[in-house]
Amino acid sequence: MSLLAALGVSKSFGGLKAVQEVGFSLEEGELLALIGPNGAGKTTLFNVISGFFRPDAGRISFAGESLAGLRPHDICQRGMVRTFQVTRPFHRLTVLENVLVGALERVAHRRQALRIAEEVLDLTGLADKAGNMGHSLTLPDRKRLELARALATGPRVLLLDEVMAGLNPTETGRLIDLIRTIHGRGVTIFLIEHVMKAVMALSQRILVLNYGELIAQGVPEEIVRDPKVIEAYLGAGYAELET
Repeated sequence: MSLLAALGVSKSFGGLKAVQEVGFSLEEGELLALIGPNGAGKTTLFNVISGFFRPDAGRISFAGESLAGLRPHDICQRGMVRTFQVTRPFHRLTVLENVLVGALERVAHRRQALRIAEEVLDLTGLADKAGNMGHSLTLPDRKRLELARALATGPRVLLLDEVMAGLNPTETGRLIDLIRTIHGRGVTIFLIEHVMKAVMALSQRILVLNYGELIAQGVPEEIVRDPKVIEAYLGAGYAELET
């Protein structure tokens, strides 16, 4: 049984079909990537999976149970949490307090939550900034804080929405290493990403969306040579570079 499964998932906004009959599975321990051009429906799919939007049609199950009608915090408490493209730290809270908010979704007692938050800050390289205010962080550190806050909830599945966006190559490399470490600790990861260096370095399988439709899925080596994917997203130059 797949840990996360979607069947025939669709979502429209007026006349715009953002997601059209998408189906996929995510296995326990897998690292799955979702790619496609801007406006392809990737974030909309994440919003549907994580309970921010209700699908117009289709079914989504997590650990064998339907997610129909569940709100984001209900899904989070069941073990699936997401990050967002645009980071939104709590500006008037410290870095530690920001992560503590996530930990309190996992445990009821502040002392336990504090221990979890400190462990997550160590893991994400933010321990030396624990006392800094959320509004004072650089973009790379805000990205790490977004990830840390999600990790503090103790997820089985982590949905990462363009965590590399806006980072330089050095920062991207560090974040790739961190995601590998998190995955190595047993967290199943589903990520949206435009940075193909990260996608190729991290993913075990790739899904490709275009105009809301799933046009390809497979291992990275197959996907980067798929004519439909090259035409819709990668371009011939990328395929030539890979060869």
